[in-house]
Amino acid sequence: MSQFDEYDEPDGLDEFDEDDEQADESVVIDCPECGQAVYEDAEQCPGCGRWLTDADRHGGPTAWVGRPTWWIVLGLLGMVATIVVLNFEFVLQLLW
Repeated sequence: MSQFDEYDEPDGLDEFDEDDEQADESVVIDCPECGQAVYEDAEQCPGCGRWLTDADRHGGPTAWVGRPTWWIVLGLLGMVATIVVLNFEFVLQLLW
């Protein structure tokens, strides 16, 4: 009988956990530039070197996806109000 016959796994390593298997699976997307398969969490395509953005990973401009129309209008009104406040003297000269 050798010393390796009674080998015991350290605690926690003898059981297979399905959650660990799912955590190891990575999502693969196609590079928009060259079409090579790239891991979703990669910063750059290994084939062509293109830097990947959130829009590339999620299929479109993520800032506007799922936003209601009133949210976009409110944002535009906020930008116009900011421009008017910053150029208040110029606006007064136009009105008077």
